[in-house]
Amino acid sequence: MIIKPGKLLSKINSPDDLKKYSKDQLVQICDELRQFIVDNVSVYGGHFGASLGVVELTVALHYVLNTPDDQLVWDVGHQAYGHKILTGRKEQFHTNRIYGGLSGFPKRSESEYDTFGVGHSSTSISAALGMAMASKFKGDKSKQHVAVIGDGSMTGGMAFEAMNHAGVSDTNMIIILNDNCMSIDPNVGALKDYLTDITTSHTYNRVKDDVWNLLGKISKFGSSAQEIISKVEGAIKSAVLKQSNLFESLNLRYFGPVDGHDVHHLVEVLADLRDIPGPKILHCITVKGKGFAPAESGNKTTWHAPGLFDKVTGEIYKKPPTVPQAPKYQDVFGHTLVELAKGNDKIMGITPAMPSGSSLNIMMKEMPERAFDVGIAEQHAVTFSAGLATQGLIPFCNIYSTFMQRAYDQVIHDVAIQNLQVVFCLDRAGFAGADGPTHHGAYDMAYFRCIPNMVVTAPMDESELRSLMYTATKFQGPFSIRYPRGQGVMPEWRTFMREIPIGQGRIIKEGEEVAILTIGHIGNYAVTATNILAEEGLKPAHYDMRFVKPLDESLLHEVFAKFKKVITVEDGCLMGGFGSAVLEWMVDNGYAAQVRRLGIPDAIIEHGEQIELHRECGFDPEGIAQTVRDMAESVIEK
Repeated sequence: MIIKPGKLLSKINSPDDLKKYSKDQLVQICDELRQFIVDNVSVYGGHFGASLGVVELTVALHYVLNTPDDQLVWDVGHQAYGHKILTGRKEQFHTNRIYGGLSGFPKRSESEYDTFGVGHSSTSISAALGMAMASKFKGDKSKQHVAVIGDGSMTGGMAFEAMNHAGVSDTNMIIILNDNCMSIDPNVGALKDYLTDITTSHTYNRVKDDVWNLLGKISKFGSSAQEIISKVEGAIKSAVLKQSNLFESLNLRYFGPVDGHDVHHLVEVLADLRDIPGPKILHCITVKGKGFAPAESGNKTTWHAPGLFDKVTGEIYKKPPTVPQAPKYQDVFGHTLVELAKGNDKIMGITPAMPSGSSLNIMMKEMPERAFDVGIAEQHAVTFSAGLATQGLIPFCNIYSTFMQRAYDQVIHDVAIQNLQVVFCLDRAGFAGADGPTHHGAYDMAYFRCIPNMVVTAPMDESELRSLMYTATKFQGPFSIRYPRGQGVMPEWRTFMREIPIGQGRIIKEGEEVAILTIGHIGNYAVTATNILAEEGLKPAHYDMRFVKPLDESLLHEVFAKFKKVITVEDGCLMGGFGSAVLEWMVDNGYAAQVRRLGIPDAIIEHGEQIELHRECGFDPEGIAQTVRDMAESVIEK
């Protein structure tokens, strides 16, 4: 299905085309751009509310800036659909987030307008400052550098570190704070309250009109512009005397708040700020989902990435189940944590801004005093958990695998060295699907198994997840449990929880000639593969190892004493992962066998459906089966 853009948008293939239109036509362009996003996402899926909220800002930025020479950096990138459409990717936009198509995030290799690859939050100010400092070093005083960052991303520590540096950088840099009181879930914390205070402050709003009136006259004053700028600063600072401003205290000139949906005013403001030297911040107030009533007034979390929907009624399409469905792993985690917490008053829940995505919101609703959303602050989430653990509590620190990377030092320094009982529940482990390489949880088994004191586990199904969570409450030390995005395999998942001996695997299927060792949910692919092979007369054995660290040594002795052909399967990186651990053990214990490792290769794997990416890497059910065939044939030949 080809979706046609509106009359004006159809003629825009670059920001140069956009500049050919008058300011009066920008409102129509914004309307057409917003409708084009609605039309496409309703049919093909993708992130939604964030891009609708910055349509006017996107148009104004490309209208005023000289992109791509001027550097425009989007934080996270959920909101960059309009940017992609205006920068030559309109005809390909229907392939967004589809295997082999456009990335759902800005990507340097995709377009010269994508100045920095993103997907994780709070990186834009650092990146833009690096670009600005490079321009300063080269003597280029005309180039502009703009970081667009949401109020949710502003809670990340990197953003404050970067602003602290930017304030003393003397660079041409504009930080645009896109304030919509949302990340994926509603924002939390003192910064949210502070931004609300600024937005509603009578002091700031009284001075705002005078400030912008002065700014609007800069171009008329020629050589006197610096005097006007000085007056602008004086006006703002006089307000600061009445109400302290966080950004001004970091030596960033603060302007705003302004209406982020008034494209005419945004064009005027950005044109003026472009001519003011030094680092500055523009505070824009926007509405996530702006212009699409169900998203604008409905549940903002739902409309972050709603899936397919009816663009007229706003009805989100749900495929009716034909048979009882297995739950999502995240929901099993959420309900099981509440179940455990009811029987153990030491258990606490922590997540960095992902209560809905991780299902910690179930505990937050039922036990609000024992569950914490700490904002987009993974480092803090880990050390906060460590602090709880020092006082005898048992924190379940629930972080997506890809975001756990952001707190690696804290895991080592604050948890492992002190051998504290913190349970790390790593959601979205393995391939994240359409979100692509910035969100794939490929590395956690490798980077956790090298940490002393750390137990590394992965359940093959929902029952094992529940039992591993229970086991973690009994273990006095750091304990990690990884599980993938999406559904499990057990419609009847509320099973009895038992303590699993640390480092104990299990035999799924006895066999001959070839042994398949799996870790985690991907073991279900091996079950499918062995069933396929049984029809062909091949009978490989299958072992669910459960633990990457410590490995089940008695089980491995059994495997390598019996089999000379072994396959390891993991939905994690091969470099240093589960298969590497098995090979190391084999060598250290004097065994010799032919071992084939299946998993994520030493490469950046792009976006697509999980099964498409598993197939690409050769560990889908057929890939496993073919590997068994290949190895069995080599046995017969010899």
